[in-house]
Amino acid sequence: MSLVIDIKGIRRDFPLGQEIVKVLKGIDLQIEKGDYVALMGPSGSGKSTLMNLLGCLDTPTSGSYLLNGQDVSNMTDDALAEIRNKEIGFVFQTFNLLPRTTALDNVALPMIYAGASKKERTKRAEEVLTDVGLADRMDHRPNQLSGGQRQRVAVGRALVNKPSIILADEPTGNLDSKTSVEIMALFDAIHASGNTVILVTHEEEIAEHAHRVIRLRDGLVETDIRNKEWKGASVSS
Repeated sequence: MSLVIDIKGIRRDFPLGQEIVKVLKGIDLQIEKGDYVALMGPSGSGKSTLMNLLGCLDTPTSGSYLLNGQDVSNMTDDALAEIRNKEIGFVFQTFNLLPRTTALDNVALPMIYAGASKKERTKRAEEVLTDVGLADRMDHRPNQLSGGQRQRVAVGRALVNKPSIILADEPTGNLDSKTSVEIMALFDAIHASGNTVILVTHEEEIAEHAHRVIRLRDGLVETDIRNKEWKGASVSS
């Protein structure tokens, strides 16, 4: 078993005036290389906080987080930024593309931070855009693309540095039903090619694409169910 993520006793507290709000209350979680996970839970369950920790956008109050065997629990911001760029590909609900920049340059952006040459960046970005079905849209800016095409650009950008994990936060939240189906087919293909995929979603039909569904409630893991069992399981959302 090759673990990409190994979390033990993760807690995250936030000060709110004189109070301390305990959002994550001691989470243990292991995700293997090649896993396809949906992270679910009602508003206030802690799933956004956990996603920020998984994505090295935040550090825990206590507990340990090993990412590919490396302890990232207490890293500096600069060290975390380097880990994020190398190990994690992000896909957001709102796409987060640079508006005046072509699809090709949006996709190549993480490679600039990784120190790749212009030639390397262009070659890899072209490969990735072809893989996500946008070979004929490389020179288009976001305002010249549909919502689904913009999300494909965002997926391409997430893949460009060949990260250990694709972390997607409500990736179909701004898309219509037909486009959502197409984007989820793309995530299925990305997973089938060997990537570890973690989706944060509140939609049951999106979670059904995953092979494992982890539900949070009140800052703890409520259920962690493999897809075979999950299909017929009745668990509250």
